[in-house]
Amino acid sequence: MRTMKGFKALMPVSDALSLVLSRFGEWTPGSEEVLIASSCGRVSDERVVSSVDIPPFDRSAVDGYAVRSEDTYSSSNNNPAELALRGTAEAGGATLAGPVLGGNCVEIYTGAKLPEGADSVVMAEDCERLGGRVLVSKPVPRGANVSIKGEDIRMGDVVLCDHRVIRPWHIGVLASIGRPIIAVRRRPVIAIFSTGNELVDIGGTAGKGAQSIVDSTRPMIASMASAAGCAVNDGGIVSDDLDSISRKMLMLARTSDAVLSIGGTSVGGKDMVPEAAKSISSEGVIFHGVAIKPGKPFGFGVVGGKPLFMLPGYPVSAMVGLEAIVLPLLSLWSGACPAKRQVVKARLARRVPTTPGIRHYLRVHLEETDGGLIASPIAITGSGLLSSITRADGIVVIGEDYEGVEEGSEVSVELLED
Repeated sequence: MRTMKGFKALMPVSDALSLVLSRFGEWTPGSEEVLIASSCGRVSDERVVSSVDIPPFDRSAVDGYAVRSEDTYSSSNNNPAELALRGTAEAGGATLAGPVLGGNCVEIYTGAKLPEGADSVVMAEDCERLGGRVLVSKPVPRGANVSIKGEDIRMGDVVLCDHRVIRPWHIGVLASIGRPIIAVRRRPVIAIFSTGNELVDIGGTAGKGAQSIVDSTRPMIASMASAAGCAVNDGGIVSDDLDSISRKMLMLARTSDAVLSIGGTSVGGKDMVPEAAKSISSEGVIFHGVAIKPGKPFGFGVVGGKPLFMLPGYPVSAMVGLEAIVLPLLSLWSGACPAKRQVVKARLARRVPTTPGIRHYLRVHLEETDGGLIASPIAITGSGLLSSITRADGIVVIGEDYEGVEEGSEVSVELLED
């Protein structure tokens, strides 16, 4: 007969995170090469230097006529400069013209190479074409309407630093210099499984018999890991059986970079995850129980040389534990800096009791008033109420030094959405 037992001690959140990072923070998953077309959102693992100039030659920035600027200096509407037309230059095509000499011009289209002898381009709207002659009614300075060689990128320029999240504009630059492939940080593989005889997968039969609860926490945690730049190895649902949980941990540790279990970490008779981890390794449980609310049953250990994170089964507890202790490590591994939430100031609508020595994550709803934002607590307890997150506008983190926060106190609210 398994009996319930309490936590002997709770580890401060900062100490828990320090232990995790000191053990696994230096490890990296390595790199791999991908086509630039599929690199958006990945993290660069090389410093890319251009081997070409962009543009590769002096080219026209407008449709018009390539000229020697000195031939236009005295031109005006009343006294246009008259130039002889000596051919056409098109982008991507052969230039059907010789060098531009004094008193001559060449019809030119946007992107076409500037003919030899020309130093500027007059826009078409400032000219009038009369057969083989062109009347220029506006003077242009040297270099007008011309993109010079290397104006955008010069040979030897760094176009992408390493450890940068690749954005669409980076892909455009890489394409412009002719780079089809880029080295990126390999996505860490995070294995996730849930425990509980009562759980069924999405689409399973909920509300009938013993297995009556849809596992909503696992897909949420998987999505958070994916958003942190990781690949997810879904380990499914495991029954509340010591041997089954142990086998699942070992199997996932062999094929993944880290293992996350969900559920079975509290102090009930059916909470077997820490015991299963201990049965596998002497380091199966490094700590169990964190001074955080919600999320106290969080645990950390090592299985098969890989970090094992034991998350509580309640969705809000699992989310808080993941954000506070796991995501900082996963972000280091993936190279993707976690998105910083916008923070606003608000005043509490009512007093919130807290326990000294425990870090509290308070879900709040915000209301805009003439006197500023008011933060109304949605749930102080209720870590199993997922709707307390979907209805919340933000999170207030209350530090360990507080013994309650009074009504009207100013608090910092981390917005869940912009």
